[in-house]
Amino acid sequence: MISAALIRSLDRNATIFLAILAAVTFLVPFCNLVFPPGSMLHVPTYLVSLFGKYVCYALVALSIDLVWGYCGILSLGHGAFFALGGYAMGMYLMRQIGTRGVYADPILPDFMVFLNWKELPIFWYGFQNFAYASAMVLLVPGVLAFVFGWFAFRSRVTGVYLSIITQAMTYALLLGFFRNNFGFGGNNGLTDFKDILGFNVQSAGTRAALFVVSCIALALGFLICRALVTSKFGKVLVAIRDAESRTRFLGYRVESYKLFVFTLSACMAGVAGALYVPQVGIINPSEFAPANSIEAVIWVAVGGRGTLTGAVIGAILVNYAKTTFTSGPLAPYWLFVLGGLFVGVTLLLPRGIVGTYRHWKAEREEKKKAQAPAGVGHAAE
Repeated sequence: MISAALIRSLDRNATIFLAILAAVTFLVPFCNLVFPPGSMLHVPTYLVSLFGKYVCYALVALSIDLVWGYCGILSLGHGAFFALGGYAMGMYLMRQIGTRGVYADPILPDFMVFLNWKELPIFWYGFQNFAYASAMVLLVPGVLAFVFGWFAFRSRVTGVYLSIITQAMTYALLLGFFRNNFGFGGNNGLTDFKDILGFNVQSAGTRAALFVVSCIALALGFLICRALVTSKFGKVLVAIRDAESRTRFLGYRVESYKLFVFTLSACMAGVAGALYVPQVGIINPSEFAPANSIEAVIWVAVGGRGTLTGAVIGAILVNYAKTTFTSGPLAPYWLFVLGGLFVGVTLLLPRGIVGTYRHWKAEREEKKKAQAPAGVGHAAE
């Protein structure tokens, strides 16, 4: 039944997107592991990790598009859910270090030994198990989003006010995680990871596997979002976005719809953060920075909100541009470029890249349909 709903939700554009993603999922690791470094077809390991990071960002953008593009909830705090998922995975990776750390303590991470912690905090218990850590990747962002949304949506906080309090939430977490006595490594965060599930996290094979898992997570996230937005549930979300008061007067429990989609979106962002951490090798409080959440919104705006594929494209394009700009002499001007890009897209392409293309295509088809009857009538005369 679920598979049938997923198949019905796929149109031509969605099928093409999944086909391209499947090809990339296979080709990038294949070219990295099979072809030797001197070959023109070889993909270096550092590029595999870089592409994996882009895929994780694409999953975050997808989660934002679900709540913003289809439900009208402009969240400026999804960076918090991303970072919490990353910290959950980082805690598991730290517990795997054991005696291989600088201080060779079998239980305490190095930063706790350095800060003279005598015992492991209770909230670190269980993170030596991958299954437990994986559950926390979903539960911690999900519970936070549920509690936050429960109070915000039932208080009918909407629009810019909701955006501000989501930003305040992530900033409060930023300040908390910066503290050394918080138990998460302070401003240095968690790093120096050794292995994941017994495999060396630095090896080419592990990097390729993480990239494949990231692509699979993106595909699953896309399928879930696609199934939701093409169902009756998705029609209600669009109605809430366009006319929330009217939808409420029709008898729909608007708060419940918004709470569900907001929580699901937070879980998706948490998964993205968990896949991001072993590929970049570090997680620290800077991931909570409000600027990161705002930048993620820009990805969606550039690609086209309310399109799903546009969010993915926007995330990849903007981060590729960021990589290009920040690795050369133009690095100091990247934020100006990013701000100019957002202003330019808002003024010139308010529907984003994909949204503008779809609008242009729809107008072209309508003109063809309008011209067809006229041509038929003229021929009959």
